[in-house]
Parts: sequence; structure tokens; C-alpha cells
Amino acid sequence: MESVVRVKKSLRTPVRKLTSCVSGVKERRLCAKPRNRRGRGGGGRGRGGCNRSGRTPPLRTAHPKEPSVICSYQADLEKERFCFLISQVYLCFVCCVYRKLREAMNAQKNAERAAMRSHFRKKYQLSESTKDTNHLRSVGRKVSLPHELSKIIHPESKSKDNSFNLLSAFQGLSFGTAALTGNKHSKTSTPTSGRRDSCQRALCMAAAGTVVDGKLEGRKGAESAGVRKRGVDGRVRSFDEIPHTGRNGWVNLVKFWREDRFRQLHKHMERTFNTLGPIYREHVGTQSSVNIMLPPDISELFRSEGLHPRRMTLQPWATHRETRQHSKGVFLKNGEEWRADRLLLNKEVMMSAAVKRFLPLLDEVARDFCRMLRAKVEREGRGEEGRRSLTMDPSPDLFRFALEASCHVIYGERIGLFSSSPSLESQKFIWAVERMLATTPPLLYLPPRLLLRIGAPLWTQHASAWDHIFTHAEARIQRGYQRLSSSQGRGAEAGAAGGRYTGVLGQLMEKGQLSLDLIKANITELMAGGVDTTAVPLQFALFELGRNPEVQERVRQQVRVSWAEAGSDPQKALQGAPLLKGTIKEILRLYPVGTTVQRYPIKDIVLQNYHIPAGTMVQACLYPLGRSAEVFEDPLSFNPERWSSSSEEGQRGDRMGFRSLAFGFGARQCVGRRIAENELQLLLMHVLLSFHLSVSSTEDISTTCTLILQPETPPRITFTKL
Repeated sequence: MESVVRVKKSLRTPVRKLTSCVSGVKERRLCAKPRNRRGRGGGGRGRGGCNRSGRTPPLRTAHPKEPSVICSYQADLEKERFCFLISQVYLCFVCCVYRKLREAMNAQKNAERAAMRSHFRKKYQLSESTKDTNHLRSVGRKVSLPHELSKIIHPESKSKDNSFNLLSAFQGLSFGTAALTGNKHSKTSTPTSGRRDSCQRALCMAAAGTVVDGKLEGRKGAESAGVRKRGVDGRVRSFDEIPHTGRNGWVNLVKFWREDRFRQLHKHMERTFNTLGPIYREHVGTQSSVNIMLPPDISELFRSEGLHPRRMTLQPWATHRETRQHSKGVFLKNGEEWRADRLLLNKEVMMSAAVKRFLPLLDEVARDFCRMLRAKVEREGRGEEGRRSLTMDPSPDLFRFALEASCHVIYGERIGLFSSSPSLESQKFIWAVERMLATTPPLLYLPPRLLLRIGAPLWTQHASAWDHIFTHAEARIQRGYQRLSSSQGRGAEAGAAGGRYTGVLGQLMEKGQLSLDLIKANITELMAGGVDTTAVPLQFALFELGRNPEVQERVRQQVRVSWAEAGSDPQKALQGAPLLKGTIKEILRLYPVGTTVQRYPIKDIVLQNYHIPAGTMVQACLYPLGRSAEVFEDPLSFNPERWSSSSEEGQRGDRMGFRSLAFGFGARQCVGRRIAENELQLLLMHVLLSFHLSVSSTEDISTTCTLILQPETPPRITFTKL
């Protein structure tokens, strides 16, 4: 009770400030005892009816029954009641939190005692205690013993008692002789040396340590980043023994917000892998996952994805569709319904015949972009005629290019974003996509329905951004529908529209295999996912080519030869320039658009010798994968030639596969992959044919993570005409 009283006393000041803020009355104290203004005896200096100066305060002249006085009194009374209610709610909340903390501390202490008793019962072959079992179960059977208790059951010298197995009594407890011999950890350690290294860690009931603020609690480092073999006792370890970053998801969520980890999620993953090893568990808010980064583990994960692969549902997006009564596209669907829609979409966006139809449209937009950029360099650049150069931030122009290209392929029409005055509607669409992507990550770890009910500003911004995206898409879809209807009314041949490709929208409408609502849902998702995810990698690509002039020149020479031999045929030109495709893969290795690829295995699997139950969300983390020295040689260097066939010949098998996953893998890979890949390659091809790229600074770009990885500050590129 004393602690509760102290908490109440500490809350008096914030409650008083909260009351003053709400009521607007700064002098009034609700928590203080009201002063008797008239006094008991009516006399005395400063205690009775007189003030401190000895003067009697003037009486009120207004009549007590005057309506204005009554209304004012009632308003003040309501404010006081409201403030009192808020203070009581706040006090109850703090007391509840305090009580929960006390209960958790008591449960931890009881579990530590139970662990000690359980150890000695096991040692002397005594029967187990139901009470101790309940204490251990209350903390998930994971107890980190204090150093003093650890020394009792884990002495420095090697135990000679072979009558019991201490490892069986403490799941995941690892020890050896490395601490005595002073052996140092090696990256290429064998399973035996890994077991020797494990004795350098502090004793922990779970094999998992806990990362707090980037430091490992419970043990001082991870084992080798390679594949873990079986434990000392020759068994597959349980799911609970996987290293983790903390048991309480809500505490982790508060840490994420306080330390702004959402914006540096890719760096957080990389640090955690370096600390805990190639696999760890993470529980943040309502989301729980197992994170992996090595190709053999990723291969095992994809082998168990089943006929209907599932990835993490973006619940804020799904909640928006449900509340606005919109149909869901393939991005938010699962099961047989997803498969049926996806097979129909693949015919229009993934098949080689579809790519051949829309490739000329992308090439047209890329040519127009370079024509616009050349005019801008001539108009605003410096230098002699024909060799003028311009240093600029290309990101606004790249966003306009991505939106123009997407609209041309999906809707079959140009929207004129390369004009001197692009439409305000298109600029608002780009803003809405950026706002939607920025507000998605924090909402992933909170219940969207609750935020919707209380009208949270974060949810309001997210929903309004999606509303604008749908409004823009619906207007374009209606225009496409009218255009298709008029062409059919004039007797145009179905599917041709006078011999011109009508875009993905026109093809879906002509075939009529999807309802109009499903077409709208999928077209909107394609548009929302086709702007930032293309424009941002182009920024990184221009920067890396600019600060690596030797690589830039090799790619340019190959592109020139291929373009001349292809006779201006974009498809043949791309096929003859493998370094261009390697450049895109290298950019997406260093700067993956999406930082993770998720799957839910349909059967139990074993990763890094840990048992993963079916239905667990497992994430392949692409940023740490792309920068791992165990997967790539010289991982921080920009080298498109590492993806050439000659470099890959000697690296077949698991080490070679599953290294490039920026667009996902298998049946559930990115539905717009073919559009994005060709869009990126065609623009880079035309830029390299027209300009030499350079940068003023060769320092690494600082990156931030919204829903996608992007630069904190867009890089400035110098374009010099060739």
C-alpha cells in the first residue's frame, strides 16, 4: 500500500496540470483540500473573511438566481466533474500498470525459486512439484537466473556427476570448456567448436537470449552465423528456445516507437542477426514472427508454402476495404479465391505474350522521359553547347515517370505528366501513395478496428490516403470502360480497339472473366504498388552508377552494342544486355524495396535446428541477406557482374539459389514484377545512351523504411549530355 500511496502522490502534479489544461482554470486545484474562505471565528488576519492585507473582499453584486450566474456555475461544475473523471481514470490506469508490474516481478521471482528447486529435484531424482510447474508455466518456462544462482547449479569446473543430464533438466542450457581454455570464436567454427564457444555465454534457462536496446541479455553473443547443427544432446530444439528480442509484444512496441525503430527496421534486423545469429523470434504488438536470412533456410521455407501460399495480411489495408465495402484484390486474398483471381491476372501481366504487348508502351514513356530530361539540361544546365550538364534531384521526375508508365500499361492511355505543368490530380495521387505507405507500418502492430472506433489521427490519414487512391483509380476505370464501350459500339474488333493495345484494364474488361468490382480492386492495387516501388530503386540505381564510373561505362558499352544490333527493338535490346539486368538485381540486393518476404508453412519444418510449427509466420529478411558476407563475396561493393552466368556457374546449389528475392518467389511473387523489371531496365538503358552520370559525394546514402526502403534525402545526380 505504501508504494500505491507514493504513486498517487507522484500523480498529483500531472493530474493538476491535466485538469488545468482541460478546464482552462489554472488556479483551481481539484486534488487539494478547499480552503475555508470565511474562517471559523470570522476574525484573524488572513484566516476569516479578510484577505492577507486585512481588507474584506467585496461581495458579489449579481443576484444568486441570475441565469448567467447559474449557467456559469453549472459550466464550472461540469468542467470539474470532467476533470475529476479524467484524473480518476488516469490514476486507475497507472495503478493497474503498477499492479501488473508487481505481479510480473513476483511471478519471475517465484519462477526462479521453482527453477532452483526443480534442478535439485532432478539431480536427486525426486518427484516434481505441481506448484513449481505452475510457477514455471506462468513465465513460459523461460527463466534467466541471477548470477549468484547460476553459479550454484553451474560451477566453473566440469561436473563429474553422470547420474543425471543437466541439459535435459534445463532445455537449451549450453556449457563447455572454451571459457577455461580461452579459445576465441571463429566464423568458420565447426559444430564442435560452436559447442565449446557456447560456454562463454551466461547461464539461461532458454537457449534464446534477449536483445534489449541492441544488446544481448542472457548471453553475450550469437553462435556462428552458419547453419546450426544439433545441440549438445543431439536433439532438435523447441520453438521456445529460438533466440528472441523480448517476450512482451506491447513492451517491444513501446520501444519501437520510443527509439523510432519503424523508420530503421532494416538496420534493426541487421543488428539483431549480428547479435543473435541467423534466426530469431520477434513479437511486436499484435504481430509475432520468426526471422531468417540464409538461403538454405529460405529454400526450406518456400518448399513448405503449399498450393495456396500465404503472406502477412496488411490488416490496415484489409480493414479499409471492409469499412468502405470495397472488394479485395489478390494482394489481400488467400486460399482458392486468391488462386483463381491470380491465374487470370497472370495472363495479362506475367506471361511472355503479355510482356510483348506492353513493352512498346513502356519504351515510349522511357524515350519521352529522356527527351524531357535532355531539354531540361539544355535549358538549365551549364557548359558548352552539346556537352551541357545539370546537377539536380531527379526524384520528382522519376515519380512522374513511374506514374505515367503505370497508367500507360494499366489503363492504356497517357496522362501527360511530362508537360511543363503536370496535372494537380496526378501530384495528389503521388502524395496519397506516399502517405499510405508511410502510415502503414505503425498500423501493422495495432488493432485497426480500435483505432477506427476512437478516430485516431494515424488511421484517419491512412484511410483518407486510400480513399484518394480509389477515387483516382475509379475515375480512370470509368474512362476506360466508356472508351471500350464506344469502340465496341463502332464495331471495332474485340480485343484490338483498332489494332492498339488497350492496357491491362481493357484486356480484363474485354474477356469478362472478372467482375467489375474485382477488376477495380486489382487495378487499384497495381497502381498503388507501381509508383514508389519503381521510382525509388531508380534513385538508388542512378546514384550507384554515378559513384561507380567504371561499372557505368561497362554497362553503357554493352547497351550501345545491344541497341545497335537490335535495330531499336526494345525486347531484343534488353535480351542482349545482361549487365543491365544485373544492375537492377544488384540495386535490389543492396536496397530491397520490401525488406521482408513472409510465408506461413503448411507443415512443421526445422530451421537452424529449431522446430517451427505449421502456421507460424516466417520472414526472410532481405536487407541483412543482401549485405551478408556469408552469402555474397564483398557484399558492400556494387558489382552487377556477380549476377552473370559465368559467375554463377561455380556457385550452384543452396548457396546460389534464393539470393535475389526482391520480387518474392513462386506463385505468390509480385504480380507486377514483369512491368517493374522492364520499366526499370528500359529507363536506365535510355538514360545511359543519352547521359553520363556522376555524383558530388560518394558517401553511402542514409536510408529509411516506411513500408518500402527509400533514401532519407534523395541523392543529387549530375547529368552530362553525351
